[in-house]
Amino acid sequence: MIKRLKIKFVCINMSIVVVMLTAIFVMMFVSTSQNLERESVDFLRDVAANPMRTSRPGEGESGIYLPYFFLDISNTGDIITINSGYYDLRDEARLRELISIPISSPERTGIIEGYHLRYYRLSTPTSQRIVFGDISNELNTISHLVQHFLLIGGLSLLVFLLISIALAHWAIRPVEEAWQQQRRFVADASHELKTPLTVILANTDMIRDSGYDPAQLPERMDNIAAESDQMRQLVESLLELARADDGSASQVFEQVDFSHVVESQLLTFEPLFYENGFKLESDIQPGIRLYGSTRSLGQVAEILLDNASKYTMPKGHIAVSLKQLDHRHCLLSVGSEGEAIPPDELKKIFHRFYRRDASRAANGSYGLGLSIAENIIKKHRGRIWAESSCGFNTFFVRLSLNGKRSFLSSAVHK
Repeated sequence: MIKRLKIKFVCINMSIVVVMLTAIFVMMFVSTSQNLERESVDFLRDVAANPMRTSRPGEGESGIYLPYFFLDISNTGDIITINSGYYDLRDEARLRELISIPISSPERTGIIEGYHLRYYRLSTPTSQRIVFGDISNELNTISHLVQHFLLIGGLSLLVFLLISIALAHWAIRPVEEAWQQQRRFVADASHELKTPLTVILANTDMIRDSGYDPAQLPERMDNIAAESDQMRQLVESLLELARADDGSASQVFEQVDFSHVVESQLLTFEPLFYENGFKLESDIQPGIRLYGSTRSLGQVAEILLDNASKYTMPKGHIAVSLKQLDHRHCLLSVGSEGEAIPPDELKKIFHRFYRRDASRAANGSYGLGLSIAENIIKKHRGRIWAESSCGFNTFFVRLSLNGKRSFLSSAVHK
């Protein structure tokens, strides 16, 4: 599909370029041809009106000078005068052939094919004067013009083709990434759902087995309940991601005491940290307020704290900090002591279903939390990223304090 989309993009671009170049070249060709023809006809008209000189001081001049000759023809068809300084006109038969064409034509001017001559006929009561001018240079000019157009057009199309291919790769890249992400998402979701379904079906089959020991029923039911709960958590996370992707997630934005939100989540996790023997250091600056969703921002803090509780080394340190950077931004950081995250994985950890340790799935970790947090922060016009140094893996969240104005201005421009 992506390949067809790229080809379609290139074809559309090239079609537009071909139409534009063709229109430009046709207009230039027609304009040049008409100008050359007009100048040639004007010159022949001047010669017909003033056979002894082609221009007079102070009068407009066509700007060209053509090899020419003229004939005066009586009303009976006899040649009265022959004037030429450029041609040998002793062949009367050929002259008669040339004369027959303009005399028989209803048009005053025209071209005699095969001789590269343009004529102009001026009628008087007693005779007709026919001026013939050589248009070889005019035809050569038009021929060279066409050749140049073809050469320039071919080179331009080649250049635009290369540019279109490069633009197609650049323009389709987000679509390709989204497509690949969707395919990975479906594959990973199917894989994550397959395990609990297999366990549930296996326990159900064992219960239905005629030789099943009823004493094992509580254990089997507990397994089914545990796997069902994991499936519920996974499906809820998937639905939340889907709502975030299409913008249908219900979020009420208001003035939020972010300091209170972080402290509330921290109080919830303190017993868990204490139970696991983690050393907690917190530094929450009070009174930091911003415009956002209380529920969503609380979910971000919960995800980061839950992530710290799962990946902190035994008896390790957890550091939580919330500071106001300046009068416009604040910074939340949640760091945990543990195995360093390689630099090439610092961005991958925000991908859906990405887990550095696959065994964490048994503890309810599906690799969706950080992706959900990233979506929430993007909705709040903020930034989330991770850093790893000195044995600490730290997640940072940078949010705007005057976000209401940016949200309103963004809504106005939509």
